[in-house]
Amino acid sequence: MVDEKRKTTVPIPPVGADGEQPILNNTTGIISGETPEINYLDEISEEDFQEIQRRLDRISNPAYLHTVTLNELYETAYPSRPPIIDGLLYPGTYLLAGAPKVGKSFLVAQLAYHISTGQALWDYPVHKSTVLYLALEDDYKRLQDRMFRMFGVDCTEELHFATCAKQIGSGLEDQLELFLKEHPDTRLVIVDTLQKVREVSGDAYSYSGDYEIVGKLKQFADKYGICLLLVHHTRKQPASDKFEMISGTTGLLGCADGAFLLQKERGTSLNATLDIVGRDQEEQKLYLVRDRERLIWELDHAEAEVCEVPPDPILEKLHGWLGAEWTGTATELVQILNLEMKPNAFSRYLNVNTGRLENEYRIVYQNARTHSGRIVSLKRIQHSP
Repeated sequence: MVDEKRKTTVPIPPVGADGEQPILNNTTGIISGETPEINYLDEISEEDFQEIQRRLDRISNPAYLHTVTLNELYETAYPSRPPIIDGLLYPGTYLLAGAPKVGKSFLVAQLAYHISTGQALWDYPVHKSTVLYLALEDDYKRLQDRMFRMFGVDCTEELHFATCAKQIGSGLEDQLELFLKEHPDTRLVIVDTLQKVREVSGDAYSYSGDYEIVGKLKQFADKYGICLLLVHHTRKQPASDKFEMISGTTGLLGCADGAFLLQKERGTSLNATLDIVGRDQEEQKLYLVRDRERLIWELDHAEAEVCEVPPDPILEKLHGWLGAEWTGTATELVQILNLEMKPNAFSRYLNVNTGRLENEYRIVYQNARTHSGRIVSLKRIQHSP
């Protein structure tokens, strides 16, 4: 009877944290070139089958709480989410706040143009991608005049504008999802302003209301690995913590991944500061000067240089050895690189550094299960011509 069940039952290992962990731990898919006809069911022991049944029964319990062990966490190579602007802007949900008419829309237009064209912004390298700019307080004529004054007639097909959109929870997510399906290389969506897309209810400006509204956008951004940049206003009242000047409750910043605060030194001054705080970057303070003719923001100086992560000796060794691509076991790779590490520890090390391998060393890493065991795959990302 058990054998009969095995033929019709697919083994289901535990899924990962927040539903993001691959079905098979330490797996990103079967590596191309391996034998496609793999039947794990014939290899399942009585003990393994009983464990699968136990897990299925546990998951079906209404009181089930999914957890992962530290071992399972390290056994998983999570998808890489590279920065959009190195040291400045990352995937997630960010606020860009400032007083009315301080130049917020010009700043986000500058970000949008540089990312969509791949041109470095100030001293920060940019990763080119499609950008959607929801300019909800503008019309197309004003956008045309603004972009022409800032950048002339140098154009790009990767920058898209919209002047109206639905509200959060009432169709905006569907609109963004459709756009991302049509433009899968999109990495930045700008919402100018947040107030235009939030529903107003009795507790709209409570901590829970603010946290919920940003939480919905954060969930969307995390699902698709993009950056949602929300333009918002500041209060007139000063605060001991400058980020407490962001209009609304602390629930906005509490849920967001970070914030940019743009402030002029004086009302008529062309000088301004841009304070930056976030989960994925160090705090920074940039001193900006606005070009009087083009109205773009230029970087005068930064108060503190971004701390660079030192080179990793193991990744450096791998980078120096690897040709175009390589496939084999972790044991073989440890021997080739002459490392004093156990193969399973080295495999976990690579899992943890999947993002760094791709972003810094331009190497795509996979660790997959095949009929003969776990196989490591390394492939260099070829530069576009």
